[in-house]
Amino acid sequence: MECDIKKNKANCPCTYPGCDKKGKCCECLAYHLGRNELPACCFPADAEATYDRSFEKFIEVHS
Repeated sequence: MECDIKKNKANCPCTYPGCDKKGKCCECLAYHLGRNELPACCFPADAEATYDRSFEKFIEVHS
């Protein structure tokens, strides 16, 4: 399967200004999981804006 970066960028909810992984979902997921975090697409917009990608935050907003 080919990665469609242009299409991914259009749907990416990440608001971090310096993100070099925007649209590169495989890289993004690997990066965040390596830091014991989840990517922006796992959070609603208000929670994503806090840049808290922790599993704890995920549980908090989805409970």
